[in-house]
Amino acid sequence: MPALTYRQAGLVLRRGPAPSGAGRGAAATERQVRDLQHDLRKLGYLKSGIDGRFGSGTERAVKALQHDLLHNTGLGSDASAPVRVVDYNHARVSQVTGETDQGLVECLSDILDDPKFCKLPRAIDPVVENRRIVSSFAQMTSRSVPIPFVLAILKQESDLKHFCQPPHGDEDTYIVVGLDANAGEDYIITSRGYGAGQYTLFHHPPRGDEVVDFMLDVSRNLSKAMRELREKFDRFVAGSTSGTRANDRLAEIGDVPLRLCKYPPGEPRHLRDCKQCLAGAGKMDIRAGRTPVFEGADILFEPTQYYEKADYNDVPLRKNIECDWPYAMRRYNGSGINSYHYQVRVLKHLLSLDIH
Repeated sequence: MPALTYRQAGLVLRRGPAPSGAGRGAAATERQVRDLQHDLRKLGYLKSGIDGRFGSGTERAVKALQHDLLHNTGLGSDASAPVRVVDYNHARVSQVTGETDQGLVECLSDILDDPKFCKLPRAIDPVVENRRIVSSFAQMTSRSVPIPFVLAILKQESDLKHFCQPPHGDEDTYIVVGLDANAGEDYIITSRGYGAGQYTLFHHPPRGDEVVDFMLDVSRNLSKAMRELREKFDRFVAGSTSGTRANDRLAEIGDVPLRLCKYPPGEPRHLRDCKQCLAGAGKMDIRAGRTPVFEGADILFEPTQYYEKADYNDVPLRKNIECDWPYAMRRYNGSGINSYHYQVRVLKHLLSLDIH
């Protein structure tokens, strides 16, 4: 493992124009921050951005690592991680500060040296890698899920990218990762979504087989996205309890059997003509604080932690779409009011995508 450039006696990297104790000029300082960002990114703590600027995102990533060194015992609601992050601490981190002192650097060094702590993959040419998504869909057919809906979901989840395509001056070409923080502090990461389909893990770090399965293999990532959508269709639309029933569907369509597609199997448009169905469904405008998430609901569209705006124009009327995929895909990423924002955005993506 190469020596860490930010391992230097007295050096503390923190948010602001220059780290304390650097003493080696602006260029060296920027390189040290970039190297720290690389390491935080490959370890799954930094969402994006390797630009040499220690901003709020880098500070939040440092806090997330510090929190894990104090609390992460490797147990997730889905599985156990291959290692316990707390085992790398050795009393070198005692609180969450957002500052990278040399105690934290030693923890980072131990983590980076341990092959059991799986590192996130990085693309040499992310543009070429991301083109594989489009080409994969061009060759894909499905009898179980509508490919246009999956494509629109991926547009919302990852902008149809499996690896980051950074702007000039940014070195981030690691796999796209989404970080959910639902534990009261924005630095406490409760789950991570990986790649184009944002396949989610609730344990950290990932296992080696998970990296191989859906991080290195784009086609498997897409297949998992398709299976996930079908599971939402089967389990969270027309169930018998509130946790397995789409209240928007119940209000708009009623308690009727699941509707796979308006076109029967064997018809060329079956599970393929979604854009035309949405275009013919009519449209509505949504206004923050005035429009309910569905007719008769007590919840109105409002800005949230994840969606800063709650005004939408020309939204397809889901009650006029003759299938249940709009209700299923609402639960692809969460529940509650955020899921209604998500539903609106995916429907608008589907209308705008160039789907043949």
